Amino acid sequence: MAARAGKVLPSAHQAPLPLERLILTEPPDTEAVPMDVLFVGGGPAGMAGAIALARLVKADNDAGGDLGDVQIGVLEKAGALGEHSLSGAVVNPIAFRALFPELKDKDFPFRAPVDGERVYFLTGSRAVRIPTPPTMQNHGYQIGSICEIVRWLGERAEGLGVNIFTGFPAASLFAEGQRVIGVRTAPSGLARSGDPGSGYAPPTDITAQITVLAEGTRGTLSQAYLEWQKISSDNPQIFALGVKEIWETLKPLDAVVHTLGWPLPRDCFGGSFMYPLSRNLVALGLVVGLDYKRTSDDVHEMLQRMKLHPLFRDLLESGEMIEWGAKTIPEGGYYAIPKRRHGDGLMIVGDSAGFVEVASLKGIHYAMQSGIFAAQAAFDALKRKDTSSASLKAYDAMVDGSFIAKDLYRRRNMRLAFQESNFYVAGFKAGLMTVTGGALPGGKIESHSDAEMPREVEQPEPFVPDGKLTFSKLDAVFKSANATRDDIPSHLILGSDITPEVAELYTHMCPAGVYELDGERLVVSPANCIDCKATDVIGPRWTPREGGSGPKYRQM
Repeated sequence: MAARAGKVLPSAHQAPLPLERLILTEPPDTEAVPMDVLFVGGGPAGMAGAIALARLVKADNDAGGDLGDVQIGVLEKAGALGEHSLSGAVVNPIAFRALFPELKDKDFPFRAPVDGERVYFLTGSRAVRIPTPPTMQNHGYQIGSICEIVRWLGERAEGLGVNIFTGFPAASLFAEGQRVIGVRTAPSGLARSGDPGSGYAPPTDITAQITVLAEGTRGTLSQAYLEWQKISSDNPQIFALGVKEIWETLKPLDAVVHTLGWPLPRDCFGGSFMYPLSRNLVALGLVVGLDYKRTSDDVHEMLQRMKLHPLFRDLLESGEMIEWGAKTIPEGGYYAIPKRRHGDGLMIVGDSAGFVEVASLKGIHYAMQSGIFAAQAAFDALKRKDTSSASLKAYDAMVDGSFIAKDLYRRRNMRLAFQESNFYVAGFKAGLMTVTGGALPGGKIESHSDAEMPREVEQPEPFVPDGKLTFSKLDAVFKSANATRDDIPSHLILGSDITPEVAELYTHMCPAGVYELDGERLVVSPANCIDCKATDVIGPRWTPREGGSGPKYRQM
């Protein structure tokens, strides 16, 4: 292949969001399934919201209230709860305590408390231990598997009578004027051509007085609603890509470990984590901002190289990698939160709203708490028989007056400093922000979306995985238990003018090997997709596809 030079601007090659497919103005089917409140997404935000609402309704009915039977539904695109859930995860249990005040921390689905932690700055061959930054101190928090957490929440929700529908991705919102009145799910059994195949099942329409979008990171319907309603934010949302592995090891890990520095280039933002899930089970991952600077930057490959470092190799080389996955993370913080997260018949919660505080690497408790606030707003709206925007604006007020907004405001510029400055200057600024609660340096740091970051066209350094400690993308996808049909139609919408340079960006951006460069031509393998959404951030648009497609995570 001939050497290439120049720059690629991802936004110039990205297709627009297909609003005509995502916002439907036609009426739902006459046989639509009626719900009172529908949570779209069975992650921690959606499950916490459904549980909180079911408890409020039960308490009201027990006290002689007039709500009666309230039908609460949760739509989850994975074949089973937890199969599409991926996180670090060190969990602040504050939202669990709020949702289940009758339980103790030992009753929650956590693996172990954080008893020790270490932070290192890595070079290619050395690991220099540094003081743990205040934002990364996790004493008193809990190590967990988000898959297990979601399944545990699902059991409690079902016990309260919540209707959980797995294997049903919400593909469109129904709109009646400015009001959202429900969703249409994606069909299943389509042939590669897009025509109905032998196992075809049509979409299902579900109506609701209130729809709560809890889609997780880079929610498609959330994006569509915000664009349709022309709801802006002070800064665009930006994202990171996290690639994670679960290892069975012979040696135990005795502390939570985080690293900065190598193998990331100096102009990339990110770092690694390594957590003990049990005596012989370790979670390992690398998170890198998707505003990186080169077409050859490759997060999956960076993680594979990182495992060759003595800090990781000494622990892993006698073990076995048993599970792999990837997911994007919203990193824009306070200034990237939509100015309105509610509307007529709708609320947006969790990662879909951008409630992640990247300096402390935390989002689960914000997601759950926002779900709880949405439940309170929904309950009050049902009691008043008014589910308009004027009624549901109480949700925004609850978020804005809570620790969610307070925490994000204190760290409002930390991530943004790394977009405008080199690693050392940004690190110095982040230190000032930590000490002063965000007061210094003052003002809002302007940012731009990841797709607006120009990428230098560079050839990658050759890397050959050994299949034991390091793995190719296709071998890694196998470890995600990807269940997608090989003949499924593509759910990825390519933009125009996909040059070889753009195609090379996509091949390195995607951790799952969905995109390959065959000579000068881009080859797309949609069946490889694990729904990490990195493609939607800087490449082809991701849209909902057949239920049960994608990974089947067990311990992520």
